[in-house]
Amino acid sequence: MGTQESNEETSRTGRRALLGAAVLGAGGAVLGVTGTARADAPRHGGGVKRLPKPTIVGHRGASGYRPEHTLGSYQLALDMGADIVEAGDLVPTKDGHLVCRHEPEIGGTTDVADHPEFADRKKTKLLDGVSTTGWFTEDFTLAELKTLRAIERIPANRPHNTLYDGRWEIPTFEEVLKWQDEQTRKRGKQVWIYPELKHPTYFRKQGLPLEERVAKLLRKYRRDRRTSPVILQSFEPTSIERLNKLVDNPLVVLLSSADSRPWDFVETGDPRTVADLIKPAGLREIASYAQGIGPTLDLVIPRDAQGNLTRPTTLVSDAHKVGLILHPWTLRNENPFLPANFRKGTDADAYGDVFGAYRAYFATGIDGVFTDQPDTGLLAREAFLAD
Repeated sequence: MGTQESNEETSRTGRRALLGAAVLGAGGAVLGVTGTARADAPRHGGGVKRLPKPTIVGHRGASGYRPEHTLGSYQLALDMGADIVEAGDLVPTKDGHLVCRHEPEIGGTTDVADHPEFADRKKTKLLDGVSTTGWFTEDFTLAELKTLRAIERIPANRPHNTLYDGRWEIPTFEEVLKWQDEQTRKRGKQVWIYPELKHPTYFRKQGLPLEERVAKLLRKYRRDRRTSPVILQSFEPTSIERLNKLVDNPLVVLLSSADSRPWDFVETGDPRTVADLIKPAGLREIASYAQGIGPTLDLVIPRDAQGNLTRPTTLVSDAHKVGLILHPWTLRNENPFLPANFRKGTDADAYGDVFGAYRAYFATGIDGVFTDQPDTGLLAREAFLAD
């Protein structure tokens, strides 16, 4: 565990300072960040090559400060300067619309439990092999979902975010695409989004396939091209393979822990695990239909039994050898989400030495990172590049 040097008030004061510094455009000399490695300078050209590196991806928006997957969270991520906004974990409604929720079960991210008219919708389902109880988007029409409001998913870690409970409704993917257009015009620069297709095998079996719906909307808004500012991602490799035949967008395969198996592999009897996919042969196969991978951070730098960072793996160099970019997930400022040697104190909502963690991950050569606090990520990148 990290040292016990920060009390709650100190961490909250520091949190306000970090947020204020980003909004006011603070410079790069942040918290004495040092290091010897350098990240690539911003690239220019077509498609993803236009993005700065390391790319800062606002995870579900600026979800460290606002309830996730709301237009309020997406907007704040842009205001903070995120290079890309993960606008949309996409799940379907009963009437076939795509909406933005982290999971199809919405009991933890909306006020649905406070709606007596929907009490009978609460069910227990098998979601990718896991028994899950709650309310599911596929049991609601879009009109019904629009009567709900978003709430903070992890209030124990982000009690301040509960201030914004109830302020925003669930956005549709089509609304996000219109918002992207609007923000691009207002800001005079292209806004990028990074939607994820959630549980595609699960929904295909219910007659609500995701890939075709996503492709149809992207074609409608002329955002289905190789240079389009929309990167698509999924934990299921076969979903990405299917998308590769439907659209020309940049595609990314998400990768969980090494011993896990993508659910589409489980369903089809493919015995491979993520450990197989990150071997050179597995990466070459992914590179035949995708442009990148989104590994969990532990695949880049594993942790020991005490939760401390160890030595980096060869994943970054192995992926780069076959032309894949890497956007690992997810850096968060709060202690419980950081490697043990970067934590400060024990409070669940206190910030640790997240700048030190960014420096360690950036030094591996990753192309970008998902973060719940884009302002912190941008300051960390600035300091790293100036080193």
